[in-house]
Amino acid sequence: MNWDRIQGNWKQMKGALKERWGKLTEDEFDQMAGKRDQLVGKIQERYGCAKDDAESQVREWENRQQ
Repeated sequence: MNWDRIQGNWKQMKGALKERWGKLTEDEFDQMAGKRDQLVGKIQERYGCAKDDAESQVREWENRQQ
């Protein structure tokens, strides 16, 4: 699934995102409003990983949303 579709269905996708990245709060998901770069940044911040790792996690999650 491409990010445009995820962004367009953000409210519906939040549940799947919360399952994958449970350390992120409802408020953080609301603030992101479907912005991929903000999701990557929050994953880095909460999980203490490098940007490349966070990008990889998001890319892997996207691919599973087919």
